[in-house]
Amino acid sequence: MPLVHISLKRERPASERRAIADAVHAALIGSIGVPADDRFQIVSCQFDEVIYDPGYLGIARSDDLVIVQIHLSTGRSVAQKKALFAAITENLSAAGVRPDDVFVNLVETARENWSFGNGIAHYADAPPPHLAGAA
Repeated sequence: MPLVHISLKRERPASERRAIADAVHAALIGSIGVPADDRFQIVSCQFDEVIYDPGYLGIARSDDLVIVQIHLSTGRSVAQKKALFAAITENLSAAGVRPDDVFVNLVETARENWSFGNGIAHYADAPPPHLAGAA
């Protein structure tokens, strides 16, 4: 159920953009149990439209900055969120992105605020299929 928006500060080849998107999705699957086929991502190169502080909180960011904003339903624990942040950073590092250049933001929303098509609030009356049997 996440909607992921990945903003890149500089232009990157299509293969690199795909590797970044794949790394983020793999982290969602591995750390918080998102189903593999639940993939909705927007990858955009913002060039001069991304403005950032290169040293905020003592982190040395560069123009290789990758901003990942994930809209997802509420309900994850702080431990799960920390695991997600770590997994995204680890996976992006393996794809060639410096950990200092990984910025992640989670935006939580109520389950009834999702429609995946046909004008239906798919999760308004029941949990997602992959969570239906979970206690």
